[in-house]
Amino acid sequence: MKKSKAETAETRRRIVEIAVREFRRNGIHATGVSEIMAAAGLTHGGFYRHFSSKDQLVAEACAASMESLVEKAEAAAEGGTEAFLNHIRDFLSAEYRDDRLGGCPLVALGSELARADEDTRRAASNGFRGLIDVTSDYFDSEEAKGDAIFTLSAMIGAVTMSRIIDDQSLSDQILEEAKKRLARLPSKVAGKRRTPTRKSLPTEQTADEPLGQ
Repeated sequence: MKKSKAETAETRRRIVEIAVREFRRNGIHATGVSEIMAAAGLTHGGFYRHFSSKDQLVAEACAASMESLVEKAEAAAEGGTEAFLNHIRDFLSAEYRDDRLGGCPLVALGSELARADEDTRRAASNGFRGLIDVTSDYFDSEEAKGDAIFTLSAMIGAVTMSRIIDDQSLSDQILEEAKKRLARLPSKVAGKRRTPTRKSLPTEQTADEPLGQ
């Protein structure tokens, strides 16, 4: 029996969703199409009814992951200054570091994405631009875009390094130092759909206090 367009679209969505999870678990190159289809309860041959190649699936999985990341950042920004601060804190938390199957694809798959094809790199780039746009609204400075780029790079780099390091104490310190230094940047949450406010990240903290304590 021929599937409806809605059923076909749902199957494709499910394959992409599972691909995101499996790529994060094992890496892009180490994850085969047959493994993804098996996890979806489908046959290997059925893959090509939805995608022309694994590269196409990788690009769509990357786009879906980045879209979800941007949506979460937007939701945090819509919640006001404290909600956005909590978004940053949560990103730089031990829980986020330890959640290898969730979170930011740039952290989980960054080195592989750098060697991916043009479509996948474009999906990652567009997602990062979206994060810059959201985060730029947070900063109260003439260099808001630069501050946003620095913040995102620091967040992604800190979590990446904290996952690599085999010393638990140093891994934790990397996250805390990133939070502490990002706390010093002047900030606001302002945008077309939000009422501009002015509130810096806490500046009264001592040098040894991490953000949020």
